[in-house]
Amino acid sequence: MSLEQQVMTEMKEAMKAKEEGVLRALRAIKAEIIKAKTEPGAGGEIDEATEQKFLQKMMKQRKDSLEIFEKQGREDLAAKEKEEMAVIEKFLPKQLSEAELKEALKKIITDTGAASPADMGKVMGVASKQLAGLADGKTISGLVKELLAG
Repeated sequence: MSLEQQVMTEMKEAMKAKEEGVLRALRAIKAEIIKAKTEPGAGGEIDEATEQKFLQKMMKQRKDSLEIFEKQGREDLAAKEKEEMAVIEKFLPKQLSEAELKEALKKIITDTGAASPADMGKVMGVASKQLAGLADGKTISGLVKELLAG
């Protein structure tokens, strides 16, 4: 079942159950699907990689907003972001744990021959490709810095 079909099915269920937060997140995903399908060169179809890319982008936007709302003490808005993040997360592949991520990064560092923080760009280039969709870029970056500094 394609992402679009999954979203439509879940939208119907959310409407019946009157789950406003879930419905809001699903509508946002549907809007991104439509946007991706109508972009020049898309030909009305989108591949799984494109779907993952915009879902990750949506997740990042909500994480950033959540951080801001929590700093400002806006728990009402933070709760909405958390609710939407939970829905988007269902459509993303399972994220790697910190231990799994560290192991993968250690292997990449060994493979690239990186030895100091100056080699961070080299490691990040490979890590971004290999771990796309499995971990947040900010987390990857932080761990690469930590591993190269140590």
